[in-house]
Amino acid sequence: MATAPQPISSSLLGDVLARQAAQYPDKDALIYPELGLRWTFAQLEERAQACARGLAKLGIRKGERVAIWSTNLPEWVVLFFGLAKIGAVMVTVNTLLRRHEVEYLLAQSEACALILSPGFRDVDYSEIIFQVVPELRQHDPQRTLSCSRLPSLRHVIFIGESAPAGMLSYNRIEQDGQREPERSFAKLDVHEVINIQYTSGTTGFPKGAMLSHHNIVHNGYWIGRTQRFTSEDRVCLPVPFFHCFGCVLGILGAYTSGAAIVPLTSFDPEKALYAVASERCTALYGVPTMFIAELEHPNFARYDLRSLRTGIMAGAPCPELLMREVIEDMHLPEITIAYGLTEASPVVTMTGINDSIARRTQTVGKPLPGVEVKIVDAATEEPVPRGTSGELWVRGYLIMKGYYNKPEETRAAINEEGWLRTGDLAVQDEEGYIRISGRKKEMIIRGGENIYPREIEEFLRSHPKISDVAVYGVPHRKFGEDVAAAIRLKQGESATAAEIVRFCKDQIASFKVPRYIQFVAEFPQTASGKLQKYKLQQRALEDFPELRQENPGAATNESKQAITS
Repeated sequence: MATAPQPISSSLLGDVLARQAAQYPDKDALIYPELGLRWTFAQLEERAQACARGLAKLGIRKGERVAIWSTNLPEWVVLFFGLAKIGAVMVTVNTLLRRHEVEYLLAQSEACALILSPGFRDVDYSEIIFQVVPELRQHDPQRTLSCSRLPSLRHVIFIGESAPAGMLSYNRIEQDGQREPERSFAKLDVHEVINIQYTSGTTGFPKGAMLSHHNIVHNGYWIGRTQRFTSEDRVCLPVPFFHCFGCVLGILGAYTSGAAIVPLTSFDPEKALYAVASERCTALYGVPTMFIAELEHPNFARYDLRSLRTGIMAGAPCPELLMREVIEDMHLPEITIAYGLTEASPVVTMTGINDSIARRTQTVGKPLPGVEVKIVDAATEEPVPRGTSGELWVRGYLIMKGYYNKPEETRAAINEEGWLRTGDLAVQDEEGYIRISGRKKEMIIRGGENIYPREIEEFLRSHPKISDVAVYGVPHRKFGEDVAAAIRLKQGESATAAEIVRFCKDQIASFKVPRYIQFVAEFPQTASGKLQKYKLQQRALEDFPELRQENPGAATNESKQAITS
């Protein structure tokens, strides 16, 4: 019989798992069909406790930052709760990042340890870390690491069978923890930071949003309640754990209700269909492009998806046609839409399971319980009437503690009264539903990934031939948007788009690499010298006819070239 979730008595992250292990010890908690793995809540809690003791024995303490660079492996879930039990702060690392970005993240977060998996797709994480930390190849992993570039980094820990040179074995740490006697860890407070999620900004390099136990546990709780999860639900998670979508909407949305999760190690449409069908999942998460890939898979009809009822589609707007196909063909009558941002833990609004298709495609729902919103005039910062567009501000339990080591950026994001400025334009109707009418300035959303042009521009300016660059978004049929760049070369220099792409390879994430590159003599500007990116977008539509069809094609010529993946 399904059991309704009980109100949260404690919002410490580590207590979420302990509570479910006590209430549902023999119920499935973590299921990986592709790995043949099935753990109950009791088994997962036992591993998380061993992980915590092993990390504590290694010397990792409350408040220290530990970076996790891994795909959706079972160890990721264990570490999520194991680190929380000792009060260490998990720093989540995007699996698509490369050397330039990972080095910055480790330095900025002052991480004392990096825990990494073998890699993702064609990227070997160990080789990248050897480039960042050349001392590691000759390092004795039983000693404390000394790294000139990353002075805070003491340990590198490898998830896998055979740890590379200089790295500790994660399996050994967990095994050591199993042999350690039970112990009490440092006293924790629900409002202390437990997770740092990096989000890019238009004014510089990525910023680490500091999220507390209270922030993410309660956000996960209300996400699960909105979908009416019980202990009988099973949630298929093809989305990455490193993002709030995976760890808050996914893991905590399920576990605060006693539901099981069925993750994929990384997204594959047929593996998602198989997971749902084989485990009789009741919920499915994804960005719109994931649902499209599943619906369009040639073997789609082979899988029985009738166990599904709800889930979340987020990360990009959902077209009405897609919503109808998901509801009818994937048997998801109660699919929901969520809107949020990392700085808000992340979900601000959600549609209800019984909302109309119009509500689910034309709005992002209503604020979750405990969330205050107001829409203000961008110039006066005074509230505007219902039905009027303005900037969306948010306040409540879900607002981050700030950006790590960035007080000025924190003050710019959150005012003295605790309101978070989202930078998004929105309209709220008389019934409280919110429609996002605009996005943060210049942000590109490519297949659910938020891309901020300034970060890419700063990187490209380090190319010895480039004088200046402007990065902007262009339409794309599959991904919604793609990345384009207008480049002004230094006098007397010449370059090709392929050369620029090679420069980006292995230095920035593949989804950030410009697919459309124009070489320009000058940039369109206003009389006051402000760059007019919309004119670059118009020019791109003229230079690349395939963009007008929202169907990117091959490169054209050397002065204006499209690079497709």
